Amino acid sequence: QVQFVESGGGLVQPGGSLRLSCAASATIFGFNNMGWYRQAPGKQRELVARIFSGGSTYYADSVKGRFTISRDMNKNTLYLQMNSLKPEDTAVYYCNMWPSDTRYWGQGTQVTVSS
Repeated sequence: QVQFVESGGGLVQPGGSLRLSCAASATIFGFNNMGWYRQAPGKQRELVARIFSGGSTYYADSVKGRFTISRDMNKNTLYLQMNSLKPEDTAVYYCNMWPSDTRYWGQGTQVTVSS
């Protein structure tokens, strides 16, 4: 059973930082491309960043230079370090494979950027 559990969200002021974590089952985590996605109120879910099985990364233009995706294979955990946060980063953040598998969306973690 594939499962992703996101954590680390919260309320932060503009310019602040958060680190999101995603715990994943080991059999999937080591062999699939993984991504962080987000969905803001009234908007479609979008890809924020992805990391390929070989380690290369991709970022959406809106977060490039501010967010960093990484993974710890020993802990079966995917991370998203978010710096210089902006109000427009407010959303529920999810992790999933890339391309995403609709069967495995978790609860996500809420990130709110507000003063």
